[in-house]
Amino acid sequence: MASEATEPSLQGIKVMVIDDSKTIRRTAETLLKKAGCEVITATDGFEALSKITDQNPDVIFIDIMMPRLDGYQTCALIKNNHLYKNTPVILLTSKDGLFDRARGRIVGSDQYLTKPFTKDELLNAITEHVNVAH
Repeated sequence: MASEATEPSLQGIKVMVIDDSKTIRRTAETLLKKAGCEVITATDGFEALSKITDQNPDVIFIDIMMPRLDGYQTCALIKNNHLYKNTPVILLTSKDGLFDRARGRIVGSDQYLTKPFTKDELLNAITEHVNVAH
């Protein structure tokens, strides 16, 4: 029981998870909902962009490798929009290369998580970028 008391409350934080993998979306959604987050999911960048304007998430997780509009392109589009440029974007990838990290920084990502991510990595990324009451 003690471990639950140390977890930050993410109650009411709106998190978007964009990934073409149903497994990743479902895993992230389950972990985030248990922490009190409101979760919005999208299967690719195009679907995400329309949902972002409707939902206005507090933080966005984006898979890099997606069909149609990849994570880099999606991140760049979000960061180039004056309404969302301050929204934290965290890239998710199975590749952990220096080039990928550099490219992520160029398009404006705030952080880079390697899959498979842990519950702690996911929650820490949110608390690091969103003003959360501890």
